[in-house]
Amino acid sequence: MSLGIGATAQRAVVLGPGGPVGTAWMAGLAGGLRRIGVDLGGADLVVGTSAGAIVGALLATGQDPGRLAAPGSGAGPAAPAEVVDAARLGSVFAVLGEAGLEPGEARRRVGRIALDHAGSAAGPDAERALLAGRAALIGTGGWPERRLLITAVDAATGEPVVWDRTSGVPLVQAVAASSAFPGAEPPVAVGGRRYMDGALRAGTNADLADGARTLVVVAPMAHLFPGEPHEEQPEQAGARTVVTLVPDPDAVAAFGPDLQDLARWEPAFRAGLAQASAAAERLRPLWDTPTGTA
Repeated sequence: MSLGIGATAQRAVVLGPGGPVGTAWMAGLAGGLRRIGVDLGGADLVVGTSAGAIVGALLATGQDPGRLAAPGSGAGPAAPAEVVDAARLGSVFAVLGEAGLEPGEARRRVGRIALDHAGSAAGPDAERALLAGRAALIGTGGWPERRLLITAVDAATGEPVVWDRTSGVPLVQAVAASSAFPGAEPPVAVGGRRYMDGALRAGTNADLADGARTLVVVAPMAHLFPGEPHEEQPEQAGARTVVTLVPDPDAVAAFGPDLQDLARWEPAFRAGLAQASAAAERLRPLWDTPTGTA
């Protein structure tokens, strides 16, 4: 259900989940767009979920996403060393794939898996590594003045949360929690509770931008759900114009089969960069329109 959060926004950007590989692709795409004069960071509202929370923090704070071109090298920040627990991840997807399971109950069951990770011997070290890695990626400790929304889910109750600069949650913790998918990362402690990946709320969480006059949705995982409608219609999103950007076939090939594979970071970044020109053709007529005009 829409919260009407985007009702006053002229231009909104929604950045969805996609693991480390999706993060790199979005950074390449947004960085490439910025180089040719279409700066998604100029949006009135940025909604970031999971991988999108990382790139959204860069955009909303006015940074060049191109700084993520080569994490782990001297040219960019180090990417966190994601250690995937295949058994735990498999349990998560088994829950999410259970037919007829009520969404809130599914989130609570996934939350129990996440909390089991937090209580394991490796939990505290993994959480510290996650926070340090996300801090290196976003390169800033403070929330921007520009409106930035970051989603997460309470691991104990399954209740979704939406944080902004008025929430009292440090930006690094918000980004880390939003991108903490059970089985790949541990839940993140915030105010005495633990939170997990915001994608468990509603995928890209594009409903948080309902009412924006121009809405750009960046969906790195669209190719994994070909039966779902990713080209949202304006009447569905409550926006005057909706543009959805998804990986093209070259990008999908660059991603490989595992979105957690850090070896695919640079190829995915380059694929996003290569898509920027075509994306700019779609966006320029909208993004160059001065705010407040029809």
